[in-house]
Parts: sequence; C-alpha cells; structure tokens
Amino acid sequence: MHQIRPLIPLLIAAAILLAGNGVQGTAIAVRGAAEGFSTTMIGAIGTAYFAGFLAGCLFITRMLNAVGHIRTFAALAAITASGTLFLVIFVDPVAWLILRFAVGFSFSGLFTTIESWINSGVANENRGRVLAMYRILDICAVTGAQFLLPALGAEGFVLFAVMTVMITLSLVPVSLADRSNPKPPTQFRFDLAGIWRLSPLACIGCVTIGATNAAFRLIGPLYAEEIGLSITDVAAFMSAGIVGGAVLQYPLGYLSDRFDRRTVLLVATAGAVAAGLFLAFGAGTSALMNYAGIFAFGAFALPLYSLSAAHANDHAAEGQHAMVSAGLMFFFALGASIGPAVSSAFVELYGPGALFTYTSVMHVALIAATIWRMRMRPAVPSGARGPFAWLLRTSPVFGRMARGNGNGDAENGSTSPGRSAKDEADD
Repeated sequence: MHQIRPLIPLLIAAAILLAGNGVQGTAIAVRGAAEGFSTTMIGAIGTAYFAGFLAGCLFITRMLNAVGHIRTFAALAAITASGTLFLVIFVDPVAWLILRFAVGFSFSGLFTTIESWINSGVANENRGRVLAMYRILDICAVTGAQFLLPALGAEGFVLFAVMTVMITLSLVPVSLADRSNPKPPTQFRFDLAGIWRLSPLACIGCVTIGATNAAFRLIGPLYAEEIGLSITDVAAFMSAGIVGGAVLQYPLGYLSDRFDRRTVLLVATAGAVAAGLFLAFGAGTSALMNYAGIFAFGAFALPLYSLSAAHANDHAAEGQHAMVSAGLMFFFALGASIGPAVSSAFVELYGPGALFTYTSVMHVALIAATIWRMRMRPAVPSGARGPFAWLLRTSPVFGRMARGNGNGDAENGSTSPGRSAKDEADD
C-alpha cells in the first residue's frame, strides 16, 4: 500500500473531476430545457462538448511536452472552472455551444494529464490495484454526483457554483501531490487507416457506441423529464444506467476471453437493442419500469466499448496497443460528437421514446456489422487473445495503463523484450 500512497492525491483529483464532469452533462440538459432551449439545441450543445473532447485528444500531448503536467493541468482547470461558471452567467444557447466546446477540450486534457501522471508513477505489481481503484472511483463519483442535481437544483446559481468549486479544488492535490516531474506521454499516433485495417468492426463499434452512449448521457435526462419523472427521479434514472454499466463488464469480459469476442459483442448489442425497445415502447411513464429498463440498457450498452477495444487488441502486434488505444478513443469521440445532435432531433420530432428507438437502430446496425465481420474473418484462437480490460473513455492514456507494462513501455505501447503482449496485459 505504501507504494500506492504517493498516487492517492492524483486519484482524489481524478475523483473530483469525474464527479464534476459526470453531473455537468445532466445539469446542462435539465437547465437548458428549463430555460426553453429546444431539444435539438441541447443536442447540439452536447455535440460541441464531444467535438472539444476530440480536439483535446489531438493536441494535449503537445501541451504536456511544452510546459509539463502541473502547468497544463492548472491552465485547463482554470478554463474548465471559468467555462462552468460562465454557463450560468451567460444563459444563451450560442454561448453554451462555445463554452461546452472549451470545457470538452479541457476535460479531455485534464484526464489525459492525470492518467499520464498516474501511469508514470505506477509499477507493474501495483497496476491492477490502481486500475481497480480508478474504476471504483469513476462509478462512485459519477453516480453520487447525479444526486447533486435534486439536492441543489439546476434552476439557480448554486449547482454551477459547486461544480466550479469542485473543479478548482482538484488543483489542490495535483499542485501538492509530490515534487516529481513525470515524463510527458509520447504523441498519440492516430493511424486511423491502419486501425481500420486492423479491425473494421472495432472502429464501427466505437463510432456506434460513442453515438449511443453520448446520447444516453446527454439526452437521457431530457427523456426522463419528458416522461414526467421528478428531478430526484432523473438523478436516479441516470445513476441506474451508470451502475448497470458496471454490473456486466466483467461477466461479459470473462465470456469474451473464452469464446469468440464477436459472439459476446453480438449478444451484448442484442441486449442493448432489447432494453432500448423496452424503454421506447414498453416502460411508459412508470419510474420503476424505466429504472429497470435503463439499468438493463447500461448493463449491455456501456461494456461494448471495452469489448470492441479488446477485439481490436487481439489483432494488434507488439508496439501497436498504444496506437489502438488512441485511435479507438478518436473513433468513440467522433461518434459521440454526432450522437447527441441526431438523437435530440429525433426526440424533438417524435417524442421522448425516440431517443431509445434511435439507440436501438444504431445497435441493430452494429449487429449487422458484427455478423458481416464474422463471415469475413475467422475468430482469433482463445490462446492468442489478450485478457479483457475494462476501459474508461476518459483519455487514451487509460488504454495504455490497462495494456501497458510499466512507466516507459506503457507510454510508447511496446512490450518488454521476450514478453508477449498478453503477458504484459496480465500484469
């Protein structure tokens, strides 16, 4: 434990940011609706966030190399805190589009900075424990933060002020964490054509998952409000989906390590279709039925990113895992920058149930792509597969942490001489 202790301040900062980021999307949707923004405009604001996140993936390593971790974090935290506060000062849809782009860019950079810093300080023997702690922090922080909404309300100034305070406080553990000077990560390599050749299904999967998961996170609160749920019920609805996403991660991963991953991906996607159709046509306005439906939706839909990434990594050669991590994050952000705008347009035209009709149609397309690839390419033998890893979509560095083997190699995606990629991931 004493070897992990120096990382605790960084993990605390990550928890604060995960909580602030987790509630901000819900608050934006609820407050925007209360201010009379159209559903389509709220979707466009969600798209702006992920467009900024996508830009952050491309440029953050240049900033880290130029000025280092602490200065980068401080600058981005200042932008994020200011942007969050400006959201309540300038309640205007065009202003929110610009501000959410800036906040998305900054959050992408903040998570990359923290995860790069953690990755540089974690040893092989501690890697599994640190990753497990990070995942637990993610679930607890994001789930718990949803209940700030009913506690503080989205109508006034207080909730946005609290989010600003949280983001600002994340500076404290980072600034005082230690006196180390972690090595900046190498520039993320986005060989998108190469990743497509490696695994077309993983690329299609990540675009689809980005388009559906972002729609759930950003338009889901509007769905819950429009079917008549209270603010407390909206928070519980979003939390049920997030917790559901954690429940089947490891069971599905366990199965995918032993059977063709594409079969498990197919089953999970079919489950997401069924849950989406239940929410669209069967749950009605019952809070209990909607909780059950969104829990099932999260349980099947949210693990799809990790399953797609595991499938791509099965086809990756030594030295390619970092490229795969960065590229799949790019494809996810690409889908996420489209999904909220498209789904919100459907909701505005056809009502709240259209959100999950949209997700079901997207997941059916992923089923078709999976069947196509299963016919085109044989399965990777179980002995040649690396183990499943539960990946967060916070930054490409998290993928390197899960697939890497140490401070240096985790950054460049290579493995130690004489060891296979599977052996490294087993660490």
